[in-house]
This record gives sequence, structure tokens and C-alpha cells, in this order.
Amino acid sequence: MQPNAPDGISVIMPCYNCARFVAEAVDSVLAQTHPAVELIVVDDGSSDDSLRILEGYGTRIRLLRQPNRGPYVARNLALRHAEGRYLAFLDADDWWLPETLERLHRALREAEADIAYCGWQNVGEGIRAAPHVPPERDRRALLEHAVRSCPWPIHGVLVRSALVQGVGGFSERRRTAMDYDLWLRLLGLTDRVVRVPEVLAFYRWHDSGQISAVKWRQVLDAWEVQRRFVAEHPGLLDWIPARRLRALIDGQLRDQAYRALWRRDLVSAQRLFRHALRVGALGRGDIVHALGALLPGPLYRALIGARDRGQPAPGGES
Repeated sequence: MQPNAPDGISVIMPCYNCARFVAEAVDSVLAQTHPAVELIVVDDGSSDDSLRILEGYGTRIRLLRQPNRGPYVARNLALRHAEGRYLAFLDADDWWLPETLERLHRALREAEADIAYCGWQNVGEGIRAAPHVPPERDRRALLEHAVRSCPWPIHGVLVRSALVQGVGGFSERRRTAMDYDLWLRLLGLTDRVVRVPEVLAFYRWHDSGQISAVKWRQVLDAWEVQRRFVAEHPGLLDWIPARRLRALIDGQLRDQAYRALWRRDLVSAQRLFRHALRVGALGRGDIVHALGALLPGPLYRALIGARDRGQPAPGGES
């Protein structure tokens, strides 16, 4: 790609021990039908064959290296080298259709938008997730949805580079929610967002220690990001009643605690019930679970095990 090409897109890909999947991810970028794409891959201190595979692509990719410091540090490193006027992000175990960037770019240019996003699908061994195309939302509906949960996955977005560079790239404070943090900060600056109602991005679930697999950490990181966004944009959401806004954010702690309990992820359930109790996100009906979560870990697990032997899961799954 020529530096500063009018339609140039820089694709940023962190890679840590993804030898099984990285070639498929890289190939899906190199196969894009958009005419001006550069791929910047940051090897994040891989100890498997990832680096050897990446070196085999030669000058078709820009390969950077760093000691293992995590994906967001790697993305920020790549941002400092990105030359495209637009940015897209793809992890080393995910992939796109050949026309993904072309369609996102066309929608962004036609709508004179700053952000374009598309539908996606979770795939992988044992995963039976249906393709998901998010509904059309106006500005208020999109903000309300974004305050409750991450509005789109990191690989389903094309964004103007100047906007991302203007906010300093990714914050590195919350390990599992920094893409969510970035989208909220950008939505605090622009309402020029366009949806592409097609499934163009694919997220691969697998057994190699993805950071999103640690549920309690993911929930608490997202909660911190949500709270900070509301605090830093006091006028942006003033049309949402305070009680409703608190339910959107703190209510997620309670709901996710119960989901973890139903799935018998007791480490996550205990941590989330404790945190929800600490911030006042539980009601009277939750007191039994809250008090149980205050027990030492082994006693809490023994308590749930005893309940399982004598009765169905507390609350039942709905």
C-alpha cells in the first residue's frame, strides 16, 4: 500500500502462540478485494511456530516483534506504524470474508461516517452459534446498548485512523475490555456510525487460553469501563433515568453472577456476587447467594455441591 493512499486501510493483528490459526487469519487479509490494504502483525513473544510462519510471508506483511506484553500493547505498537487512513483489527485466530473490508469501506464512505460495523458469527469446535446481524439503531438506542454491553466485536469494525489516533489508541488499564473501552470513547466523540447488515467477520472459540474465557475478569473489566464512560460523559446519557442507567450497568453484575452460578463456574460466581454486594447491586431476594459467596472458596464450593445433591440449581436457568 502506498503511504497515505486515499482509501488505504491498515489492518492490525497481534499474535501470541497462534501457530494453528495465524496462516488462515493472514491469508484472509491478503485475499481482501479492497485494493489498498497493509497488514501489520505484531508477534507478542510467541514461543510456538507463529514467528516462523509469519516470517514466511516476507514483504507481503509488516512484521513487528515485542516481548510478551499482551494484545493491547501489541495493537498500540502497530498503531504507531500504521499508514492507512482507516483502521481494522483482526486477531490471529479469526478471519474475514474476502469482501469484508471493501464492503465496510464502501458503507463508511457513502455514509460519510467515522465508524462502520458489520454482523459476525462465533465459530469453532462444539460451537453452534447462529450468524448475528445487529439491528439498526438510532443514536440513543446505540448509546444505551453500548452502555450495557460491547456493541460489536473488534474484528467487525472499520474506523477512521485519525479518530483512534486522536484518543491515544487503546488504554491498557483493563486487560479484557480495552476494545470495549475504545468503542465507548469513540462513541463519546462521534455519532457518525453506519451498520453493514451482513455477516462478514468470524470469531473462533478454541481451547488456547483466550482472555475472554475468564468470565469474572471479563465482567468486572467491562463494568469498570462502563462506569468510567458514564462518569466522563455526564451530559451524553442524561436522557436515561438514573435508575435505568444503574440497572444497565450494575444490574449486569447480578445477572452475570447468576449465569456463572447456573453454569457452575463457581470461581466467577463467587467473585461476582461479592462485588455486586459491595456496590449495592443485589436485592433482598439475592441475600442467600450473597452471604454464601462471602464464605471461603472451598466452603462456598462445598455449599453449592451440597445443594446440587439435594435440589436443582438455585433460581433455575431461564
